[in-house]
Amino acid sequence: MSSVSPTPDQATVTTENNPSAFLSQIIGNKVTVKLSSGVEYKGDLQCVDGYMNIALEKTQELVDGELKHEYGDVFIRGYNVLYISAD
Repeated sequence: MSSVSPTPDQATVTTENNPSAFLSQIIGNKVTVKLSSGVEYKGDLQCVDGYMNIALEKTQELVDGELKHEYGDVFIRGYNVLYISAD
């Protein structure tokens, strides 16, 4: 029996309806994480869990679009996250 892979449209719908699938696809990629305070972190996504806790590497902290700090590793608690965007 052969398996049928989803068409690109089906894959898009699945990812759009499932944030976990989207997040697992972008692990290792550059992302922007915006916090409810307005601060943004840009870095390489290393892991994310079901509570939206996020680990980033090579991270930059931006306040009002201005670079404030650079960090190696950053852990962000999920309750602070407004959104995650793939860069």
